[in-house]
Amino acid sequence: MKLNEGFLDSMKEAFQLFQNGSSDAATDVVKRAMRGDPTHAQPAADDSRDTGFSSLTELFKAPARAPRTAPQADVEDRGHFSTRRYANAAGQREYKLYVPSGYRNEPMPLVVMLHGCTQNADDFAAGTQMNALAESQQCIVAYPVQPQSANASKCWNWFKPSDQERDAGEPSLIAGITREIMATHHVDAKRVYVAGLSAGGAMAAIMAQRYPDLYAAAGVHSGLPAGRAHDLPSALALMRGGDGKGASPGAVRCPLIVFHGDADATVNYANARRLVDGMTASGPAHQIAGSVAGTRQHTVQQFESRDGVPAELWTLHGAPHAWSGGSSRGTYTDPSGPDASAEMLRFFLAHPRD
Repeated sequence: MKLNEGFLDSMKEAFQLFQNGSSDAATDVVKRAMRGDPTHAQPAADDSRDTGFSSLTELFKAPARAPRTAPQADVEDRGHFSTRRYANAAGQREYKLYVPSGYRNEPMPLVVMLHGCTQNADDFAAGTQMNALAESQQCIVAYPVQPQSANASKCWNWFKPSDQERDAGEPSLIAGITREIMATHHVDAKRVYVAGLSAGGAMAAIMAQRYPDLYAAAGVHSGLPAGRAHDLPSALALMRGGDGKGASPGAVRCPLIVFHGDADATVNYANARRLVDGMTASGPAHQIAGSVAGTRQHTVQQFESRDGVPAELWTLHGAPHAWSGGSSRGTYTDPSGPDASAEMLRFFLAHPRD
């Protein structure tokens, strides 16, 4: 689709309506714009021309059921899963913190997990099963929570310039949560990592790009590259596979592992390639055709930048917009895929910060 001036005006109007909480009105504007109708035209009687999105929440792939709001009796009973709050000049955010039962005085790795749109910490923890891995691998896991007051669909605002910079907006809150945990718990400063899904994956890419001194490695699942969108229209274009309008601030500067389904209808697979573009300078990738009994087919490519920074790209063949190998107890999960949580943690622990 050509993003002409009228389309961009429509997207700006939709963005304002969406931010003001008028999601139904914003949805109508988006649907008419995607069909090429004038912004203020009345909806057609025959609305069979599918735009691909029936609502702005569906635009970010809303799950079919409500996210969990409290953990069931499981691994959280062995460790300690608590709710905390962090505040700075940019605002405040709740976060949930999992501390494994084996926590004593020895420094542990810390993994910061950023949920996708419409999710919450309990839902993301249940779907990724990261707490169970943290219990067995002896890691601390944090889940910052994006409230509906910050985004109507609880998406991290990865496409807003004010939330893409170091020590400003949402990046400052996530980094602040990370540093607070490091100050209050025994955390190995060389083994602090960040990962996320969808909008959370896009924000994880921003965090890795803006804070290479804080995060030793990053994981992006079904996400987007940092700095390639600057508003809702450019975000939509990027999600659809376009280049976006933003000027990229550069490649992620720490070890990076990327998972993406090549059948993802929400965030185009092209974005996975863009994430590793800066890691391909050393030549062709080492490629492995993956096949694990009982899981969907996948391909793993290993890259290394000129500076020796490694990256892995896991292409999940036929996979939708969902966390690979996740539990059906959470939303946005694809239990048939290879275990993204286990592979991310394996990659993280193999790459401490120098």
